Amino acid sequence: MQAIIETGGKQYKVAEGDVLFIEKLEADAGEGVVFDKVLAILGDEAKIGTPVVEGAKVDATIMKNGKGKKVRIFKFKAKKGYRRRQGHRQPYTKVQIGKIHA
Repeated sequence: MQAIIETGGKQYKVAEGDVLFIEKLEADAGEGVVFDKVLAILGDEAKIGTPVVEGAKVDATIMKNGKGKKVRIFKFKAKKGYRRRQGHRQPYTKVQIGKIHA
């Protein structure tokens, strides 16, 4: 069974046992989290929500919180002496999908 969930403004197609990197959640490693914005349940019989499937939820466990690789931003204008350097590391939460309740 698979489900399409929404979290952090993005949609993910998940199955039981999957490991995802999603936008950072305010919870610690080892805690459980429930995604109740389930847009569709895919299996023997598909259920499509309008916009969400009523009573459906997906259980998950937070494995860790971290930061992604550094992205370097460099602005430059020729012949003007203008240079700006900036870096960014996007925070993420690594979760493992548990049970899908339809």
